[in-house]
This record gives sequence, structure tokens and C-alpha cells, in this order.
Amino acid sequence: MEESKNLATTYNPKEFEERIYKNWEDKKYFTPKVDKNKKPYTIIMPPPNITGKLHLGHALDNTLQDFLIRVKRMQGYSALWLPGEDHASIATEVKVENELLKQGLKKKEMGREAFLDKVWEWTDEYRERIRQQLKKLGASADFTREAFTMDENLNKAVRTVFVKLYNEGLIYQGNRITNWCPKCKTALSDAEIEYSEQAGHFWHIKYPVVGSSEFLEIATTRPETMLGDTAVAVNPKDERYSHLVGKTLNLPLVDREIPIIADDYVDLEFGTGAVKITPAHDPNDYQVGKRHNLPEIKMMNDDGTINYVGGKYAGMDRYEARKAIVKDLEEQGYLVKVKEHTHNVGCHDRCRTTVEPMISKQWYVKMETLAKPAIEVVREKKIKFVPERFEKIYYNWMENIQDWCISRQLWWGHRIPVWYCKDCGEMIVSMDTPTSCSKCSSSNLEQDTDVLDTWFSSALWPFSTLGWPNESEDLKYFYPTNTLVTGYDIIFFWVARMIFSGIHNMKEIPFDTVLMHGIIRDAEGKKMSKSLGNGIDPLDVIDEYGADALRFMLITGNSMGSDIRFQMEKVEAARNFANKIWNASRFVMMNLDKGVMEKYKNEKEYTLADKWILSRLNTVVSEVTDNIEKFEFGIASQKIYDFIWTELCDWYIELVKPVFYGNDERQKGIAFNVLYKVLTTSLQLLHPIMPFITEEIYTHLEPEYESITISKWPEYDEKLSNKEAEEDMNFVIDAIRSIRNVRAEMNVPPSRKAKLMAYVSSEALNAFKAGDIYFEKLASASELNILASKEGIPENSVSVVTTGAEIYIPLLDLVDREKELERLNKEKTKLLGEIDRVEKKLSNERFVSKAPAEVVEEERAKGEKYKEMLEAVLQRIESLM
Repeated sequence: MEESKNLATTYNPKEFEERIYKNWEDKKYFTPKVDKNKKPYTIIMPPPNITGKLHLGHALDNTLQDFLIRVKRMQGYSALWLPGEDHASIATEVKVENELLKQGLKKKEMGREAFLDKVWEWTDEYRERIRQQLKKLGASADFTREAFTMDENLNKAVRTVFVKLYNEGLIYQGNRITNWCPKCKTALSDAEIEYSEQAGHFWHIKYPVVGSSEFLEIATTRPETMLGDTAVAVNPKDERYSHLVGKTLNLPLVDREIPIIADDYVDLEFGTGAVKITPAHDPNDYQVGKRHNLPEIKMMNDDGTINYVGGKYAGMDRYEARKAIVKDLEEQGYLVKVKEHTHNVGCHDRCRTTVEPMISKQWYVKMETLAKPAIEVVREKKIKFVPERFEKIYYNWMENIQDWCISRQLWWGHRIPVWYCKDCGEMIVSMDTPTSCSKCSSSNLEQDTDVLDTWFSSALWPFSTLGWPNESEDLKYFYPTNTLVTGYDIIFFWVARMIFSGIHNMKEIPFDTVLMHGIIRDAEGKKMSKSLGNGIDPLDVIDEYGADALRFMLITGNSMGSDIRFQMEKVEAARNFANKIWNASRFVMMNLDKGVMEKYKNEKEYTLADKWILSRLNTVVSEVTDNIEKFEFGIASQKIYDFIWTELCDWYIELVKPVFYGNDERQKGIAFNVLYKVLTTSLQLLHPIMPFITEEIYTHLEPEYESITISKWPEYDEKLSNKEAEEDMNFVIDAIRSIRNVRAEMNVPPSRKAKLMAYVSSEALNAFKAGDIYFEKLASASELNILASKEGIPENSVSVVTTGAEIYIPLLDLVDREKELERLNKEKTKLLGEIDRVEKKLSNERFVSKAPAEVVEEERAKGEKYKEMLEAVLQRIESLM
């Protein structure tokens, strides 16, 4: 190789990562064509929210997707990874509103249009930030097809689905109990609520029976809601209260009469057996109210303050009113007792505000019809969850699914495509803005002010991003998509909704595999967050260590569905690995001679080391490809790492150095070609994990190569498989390691050469004969003599017991007799310990009866091996006494 084409002296990713990515983009490697001669492979990127910069969770998610799409691209698929961003209705609106407040601007004072102009400015800025962050990570996504949930065509898709579902009777508007966030002043779906245990109280209150001296005692955790009570219920089988059913109670503080009703909803065993019924502020009470035709009294405003119904409490915050009401109840003699109580409280997952169940008029999607086929496709394995255990979460959600509240009282988002005639009250549901009322022809129309739940548009992501509802070429070719890679925390938020939306609108599943990864945590296992101060910016890591090191850390050791811990030490180790590859590649490039390689490119008279490394490479190619097909990315990356670091760099390159520095041109040519193949193939295997360094080395290794990203994925070659060479080389490597260990224990410098005499088993004989040059180079041997028997071995020799051989080194070549005896006695103690461990294991009946037969046999074989090694050590000790 020409010196000018060599790599830089030191590995510095800052020098080439940005340049390489720009070249990839310029060459359009990530922009696949609709090609009927290729099979498509599609991944739709889970769209990050435009609320801020990407975090380590995004880095993990996108690294896994990039790993997979790069493999598929190299395997010859027309591989599309379609990126995009989500408008994140509530989260973005809150962010922008808070930013404007810092400038003294209030949303309501600005008005809807002016506020939305500010949100679009925010959107443009943060979409560009996200785009650049993904590129820094090395994401090989097709940004020419980038989508945004508020794009014109995606809005068209949203309107199309809304109108379609409405016309099918699957969308309806109704007054129902909804989860209400008093801070964000909007309804929420069940999926947006997070429950946590909180310390609270049970307030026991007595309600007087009208025309009697009796009281009914109820217990409540929300005494302020008594302002909206319209009944007290008891169980019809409860003999304690049967005489009171049909009578009325005087509602304390409110001076309103409410009935005593009988309903099976009341648990005979729980509390006092009497339950206050507030239909407008509790989902269960709402159902009871419907059964008994009770009035629904809403006693709270949208901001969580008490409304006019509350009389003297009107205008108070709900918690302020609670204190005042409890105080008044106590003073007026209605408070019986207060008990400590821990209960599950629902909070809005975005702002952490305690949610208020409240009756309101909202838009809903009927879920029963949509859920059934979505459950079936998973049961029938048309959609596969990896790991499979996450199917249980999916089934649990889908089989108990409630109607989906899809309207939000916000400004940022997809406006509900419904108009109302201000003259006659007619409601018009339409894809396009109507010009006049269909009933009275008036043009005095007003659009519904609400927007749709963010997840309504996200649910259409796999097909709306490909052009639907238009019949685009992309849609016909790339849909259904293949693998959805996402975190397990949004199965019901997003995954379930995409499945039923795809089936209902496309009549096909949206993807065939859902690949679930875990959450990335800090080194102590805590969830990363700003509040805990343990968050790490992936761009900071990239800036210090390079994108490849971060990617390698995220993939290696990653087991699908399990959380992983971020450890900076592992990033540093990955950087060291990159440095090792860089230096090894530089050495190869400085020594390869292209002319000699060309001259002997068809020669196949391989040495033992050549046969071994080619066979090992072939095995690794097969195993890694199999691991990737099974989504075992962590296992695959570890195998690639072990092969490159240990077998290629630590052994093969060292084994062929004598050839490099020798005078046999033909031998050089063969070794050059083997090393070149092994290095380029190793880089191809590593490329999906570490794309930048592999591209830089690959294109320097052979300037005629356009790019590793479009090179062919390595395939198993039966002709290269050579188990005999692998076994023989293992004998040699094991022996060299053993000799090195002994020399290290005895502090013998590598420069001090020593004669080796080897008494070799028949199985290892060919290996030792073929490997004499390796012992000279890597075991500091002045010569290697293979003995026919143990006779004639110098009395004062150091022995090395290794697999398939006993090796003796004249003691005087190394150290004195006392040190050797000390070393041998240590070896004796170690072997006695191993023998004792094996014998205890084999004497354990539970182990012998329950362990697989091959495992038990393996232990027996180990025991025999240790005994043979001990016998040899004892003989050496005796000879030195």
C-alpha cells in the first residue's frame, strides 16, 4: 500500500466523522429506490418529540435501529429507515407557553394564531437540532423522506381517518367522566396517567337522614367532592341499611336533599358499607348515576377551582377547599374521624399534576371493534413481540381497553375536522373546510376548537409517512414495514394503536416484528432524569469519545427487553477498542504490498495460522449473522469484539509478522491476501455497530472501494471451514499462553531466549510440528524440540503442563531451582483445589441427576485432565528435590 494512502498516525474521530457522514449523504446511500428486483426492508423511526434535544434513550433506540438497517442494506435489501418527529401536542404547548412567559407573553392574550406562529418557530428550530443530533450519532436514515406529524399530508391522513371512523360509527361525542389535568386544562386518555402510592386520609362524615335522628356514615378520600354528591348508595343485601333505602339525606354544608339508593356496586365488607355518589367526578359513581338516573352536578372548574355550585367555597383551589370543608364539617359536628390511608393516585405523565376525574364533553373512539383483530394478529404470530413476554402487557391492555378519549383542549395539534353552524346548530364532519351549512346553507360556521390527542396522528405513522391516503409508490413498495424498534414503556401508548390503525385502514399489519429494548439507567441503576441530575448528553459523550464508542457501548451487553446501565468506563473501553483496530489497520497498511498480493492472489498453500484464522472468521460470520437474525445484538457485538481484539490483533497479526519480515515473497503474498481478507471482512461485520471508523479504514485500505456501507455483508463459505486447523491452533495458542505465564511468573524478560522440549500427545503432534515458528516468535523460544519420550530431559528443567503436551525448559535458561519449586508447589495447590471442586460436584447427587448428561461428562473429563496435570507437576517437583 502507498504511504500517502495510510491512515492518520493517531485515532481521532473528530477528524473524519462529519466528513464521512456528509459523503454518505452526498452519495445518497441512505435513500433507497423503489426497486422491484430487490426485497424491501423498512423501519419507521419512532418519532422523537420536538420538546428538546435527544437524550441517551433516543441514542439507544436509534443505534439499535441503525445497526439493523445497515445490516439489511449490506445484505442487498432496498433498506429504508424513515425518520421523523412528533409534534407532541401537550408537551410542546407547555414548553412554548413557559418560554413565552419568561418574555412576559401570555398565551391567551396572544391569541391562537399568534401563539401557533411561535410554536412553528420552535418546531423549525428543534426539528433541525434533532436532525443534526441523529447525524452526529451516525444514523443512516433517509432524511429526504423525513416526516413530521403536522405535515400537510399527515394532516390529510388524520382527517381522513377521523371522518372514516365517524362515518363508521366508531367516533362519537359524549359527556363522560374523563381524566382531567387542571394544570394543562385538557382531557387525557388512560394511557397518559401514571399511578403512584401517596399518603392520604379517609375522612368519615355523617349524613343526617331527613325526618329522623339517624345518620349514614360515609368515608371519602376527597371530601371536597361532596359538593357534587347526588346520592348515597348501600348494598341491597345489607340488612343494616335496608330500612333506609328510598329515604333522603341532608347533604352537610350544602343543605340539599339526596336519596339513599341500593346498588350492587357497594362492597358489603369495605368501609362503612355506605358510599357517597358523585356522578360528575368519579368513573364508578358515573355508572351508578346512569343506572339510577341521578343528576350529574359538576362542582369544579377546568383549572381545579370550585365553581358556583360550591357556594361559599366557590373560587377556592380544590385542596384549599378541602381544608375549609373539613374544618367546617368538624365545627358543625359532621366529622366522625380521620384515618391515615395510602392509596394509588393518578398523575398526568407530562406535568405530574394529580388528575381530576371530571365529566366533560369529549370525542371518543369506540375501541372494542378495533381491538379484536389487533389482538388476533399477535395471537396468530403475524406480529411477533421480541422478547415474547411483552405480549402479556399488550393483551392485558387490549383485552381491557376503554373507549379512547381523543379530544384535547389545546391549540397545538391537529384541529378536529368538525364544524358547527352558529345559526341552526348543525354539526358537519368533513375532510375539507365547508363553505356553508348542509342544513340551512348559512356560511356562519365555526370549527371545533379542540385538537386531537397526539397519539391519534402517531398511530398512523407507519403508513401516513409513506404517502397514505395517496396511493404512492413508496406506500405500495415499503408497506407493510418490517421491524418496529421501541422501548417497552410505550406498548399501549403507541404500539397497540399503530397495530389497530394499520389493520383498520390498510387491511394489513403495520409491521411484522416489535423489538422491545429496555430503559437506559445510570451506573447505579437509577432512571436518568434532569431532576436527579444524573442525565448524560449523548453529544457530550460523542464529542469526547466519538460516536462509534458510544454506539458500541450501547449495543454490547444489550439484551432485548432488559434495562441497561450507562457506564463511562465501558465507553472508554469501546474507545480503546477503536484505537486497537486503528493501530492494527495502520500496521497492516504499512506492510501490505499490492503487487505481491496480486501476484499470489490465487495461491492457497496456507500455513496453520492462515487456515485457523480463515476458519475462525468463517465461524464468526455464521454465528454473528445468526445472532442478528434472532435480534441478539449484544451477543453478536461481543463475538465481533472478541474475534478482532484477540484472534486477529493479538494472535494472527503477531503470528504472521515473521513472514512480513522474512524474504519468502510467495509466503508473503499468501499471508498478505489472508490478512487483507480477514481485516476487510472484520470491518464489514463491525460496520453496523461502528460505522465511522470502519468506513475510514475500509476506504483507506483499498482506495478503489467506494464505501463500506454499500459493500456486501459477509457470508459463510463452507470451503473455509477447517475444524482441524482450529483445534491444532488452539493447542499452539494454549501452549504459548502457558509458556508466557510461566515466564511472567518467573520474571523472565522476553528478550531472553530459551530452548523448548515438548513431549506431545498424538492429537497435538501435527500442531506442534506446524507451529515451531510461532513458538520462536511468540514464546521466546531459541528452538523447539519435539521429544519421542521423556528420557533425556535435563534434570533441572522448568515444566509447563498444557493441553496436549508437557513442555520443558532448561532451568538454567531461566531462573534458579528454588523459584521453580515455589512455582510448581503453587500449581500443585491450584490443581488439588480444582480436583477437590470437581469431585465434590460429582459426589453431589442432585447435580448428577439434574444436570444435563453432557455437562456431567464435561466435569468428569475436567477431573481427569486435572489429575493428569497434577501427576506431571508432582513428577517435576520430585525431580527437583
